[in-house]
Amino acid sequence: MIFKNAISWFEIPVADIDRAQKFYETIFDIEMIPMDMDDFKLQMRMFPLESPMGVGGALCYAGDFYKPSADSGPLVYLNANPDVQNILDKIEAAGGTIVVPKTEISPSYGHMGVFLDSEGNRIALHSLPVEMSEE
Repeated sequence: MIFKNAISWFEIPVADIDRAQKFYETIFDIEMIPMDMDDFKLQMRMFPLESPMGVGGALCYAGDFYKPSADSGPLVYLNANPDVQNILDKIEAAGGTIVVPKTEISPSYGHMGVFLDSEGNRIALHSLPVEMSEE
């Protein structure tokens, strides 16, 4: 099997859906899309997508089913093109903490950074090399 994208969907656990929504809308300059599933007592705020076929994800609150974590579990890398630093510069003012500052992975793979969000989740950022992110 060959994957077009290694990730098809991700869910970021939150303790306070409104606080988390404000945090992510602030750092990415986006408007998240509410989607609540009352039958499952699940509240979601989805990241906007250019195409329904793209990789998507959401902030999720469902009581004890989701638990934010600063030091365990999967590490999700969110797209920070064209430059990780543009996002990192907004983290602390929005209520988060920078854990790993902008760091070059390699000249051909670009840069990464890691932060704790408003809920205490460890989340990573990735941006392609400048010449690749402009394509």
